[in-house]
Amino acid sequence: MKKILFASALAILTISCKENKPRNAPAVENAVDNAESSVSGSLKSYRKGDMVDQIYYELIKNDKNLKALDDRITEINEESRKVLADYAETLQKSESFYLDAHNQTTFIKDSLLKQQLEKEIKISSDQYDLKISKVKELIAKVNTNNDNVSNLYTAFKIRKTLPEIEKYQKAHPLKTDSLESFINKQNQLLNELKNLK
Repeated sequence: MKKILFASALAILTISCKENKPRNAPAVENAVDNAESSVSGSLKSYRKGDMVDQIYYELIKNDKNLKALDDRITEINEESRKVLADYAETLQKSESFYLDAHNQTTFIKDSLLKQQLEKEIKISSDQYDLKISKVKELIAKVNTNNDNVSNLYTAFKIRKTLPEIEKYQKAHPLKTDSLESFINKQNQLLNELKNLK
């Protein structure tokens, strides 16, 4: 008897699963009208990440001018990093020296000698600050220019990709039938559940 009930339950389950499959397929097919847009390829392989960059780099593949611009931006960013690194090392060593010299004077017990050393360190540090004031001003300008290049290039990429995502949206309009059909199924189930006693 148990075997017969089990076989019957298995048969019913198999039939009900087969019946549900055709109903679900049209819902998925009706969700989006698929047509090709210029960025459809890159969006099909979309992984979590920056959509602007994904679309922009898809555009770069077909535009030599955009590729050349991107190469120049990459090159100037790399050059900027190297130039600033050269100056940063020398500046850091000098700053570290004056800080260490000041810290070491705290261990000197002779107050007169200690005051004299602190005065000499300050004079040397102030003279060095005067010498490098122009360098620091130029480094600040390089950093400001880096920020401006980054900001303007980001704005350019967004403006360049906005029409592309809009083309994609037009090529993939979303239909409402799948949602409406699913809501009807939900409502039927809700009504059944409300009427259960």
